[in-house]
Amino acid sequence: MARWDIQLQGVRPPVPRYGFAVVCVGIALGLALACQHYGFNEVETPLFDLAIVLVAWYAGIGPSGLAVLLSGASVTYFFTPPLYSFEISSQDLPYFVLFAVWSVVIAFFVTIRRRIEDKLLAARNTLQMEVEVSRQRETEILRLNQALATRAAELEATNKELESFSYSVSHDLRAPIRHIMGFSELLQKQASSSLDDKGRRYIQTILESAKRMGDLIDDLLAFSRIGRVETRMTVVSLEPLVKEVISDIGQDIGDRDISWEIKALPVCYGDRSMLRLVLVNLVSNAVKFTSMRTRAQIEIGCMDVNKKEVEIFVRDNGAGFDMQYVNKLFGVFQRLHLPEQFEGTGIGLAIVQRIIVRHGGKVRAEGAPDHGATFYFSLPKAEGAPTNRIASMP
Repeated sequence: MARWDIQLQGVRPPVPRYGFAVVCVGIALGLALACQHYGFNEVETPLFDLAIVLVAWYAGIGPSGLAVLLSGASVTYFFTPPLYSFEISSQDLPYFVLFAVWSVVIAFFVTIRRRIEDKLLAARNTLQMEVEVSRQRETEILRLNQALATRAAELEATNKELESFSYSVSHDLRAPIRHIMGFSELLQKQASSSLDDKGRRYIQTILESAKRMGDLIDDLLAFSRIGRVETRMTVVSLEPLVKEVISDIGQDIGDRDISWEIKALPVCYGDRSMLRLVLVNLVSNAVKFTSMRTRAQIEIGCMDVNKKEVEIFVRDNGAGFDMQYVNKLFGVFQRLHLPEQFEGTGIGLAIVQRIIVRHGGKVRAEGAPDHGATFYFSLPKAEGAPTNRIASMP
């Protein structure tokens, strides 16, 4: 019967389904007549009811209606007096009506249950497909995670090798640079009287280039050390740290007219020495790139990003930069101004970004040519940080 179920439910044309109804009623009629012949009476009703149930279950509501009509006609013709006639006496009319109503009710409820089971079966099949798809996706995600973990381990090992290499190379280059500068200075002192202007200019160029190379090596060593030094996370109050940095930088700016506006800064989690290096680089940049201003304006403040992070900014009214080159700002040895305009090696902002990334934050910048620049970096908040209040520093 399961095979019949699959075949009949899968066939759209009505002929096989209605044929199945005729066959079922015919089989029920044959069994009822056989039972009657062998002396088993009153068995026709359950046999025809069984036929109606089978038709309603396997063929649907239409064929079950046909089965009800054929069953009623068979009962009337073969089992209700007068036999072999479709005439129904008044005495047998209630029996015939009851049989017809009962048959219709059976067909209706069986059909409804069949539909419900079909829907449940379809839902189960859909759920199985979704589970299978989800399982395949899970397997794919696990495979990708394993590949990603392997790739991350390889990248970490490569980064460590590169850091060790750059540290070693930078460290080994310091001695030759010192020799070049030392012997160039000795040559300048001892042979300056016998050299013409061109020769003295050559020696001066060698000294300046060697000094610049020394500065680049020192900065590269500082950049390499950041990846080698362990981060010690503590609660850091940024406001006194900023004032300390400004006090140190103030000793080198001479009599320049700089207006400092230091707003209230939060308490954050981080490595104090590394965060001090971040502030030193950003504040030094602000001082350097405002050197052409009669009155420099530098503002340091913060704003909330969300409940867990705060963003610190350093704003100045200096030379600024073109935003189309903003991605170059944080690259190693990337500069947007000529060395003749502003000194430096172009590694300070790369150090800033590396430190902030190690703290789980982000660095960004905004600016416009000749309209100043603003540098932002985010840090995790410390719980129970005091409410911000405006503070200023002359």
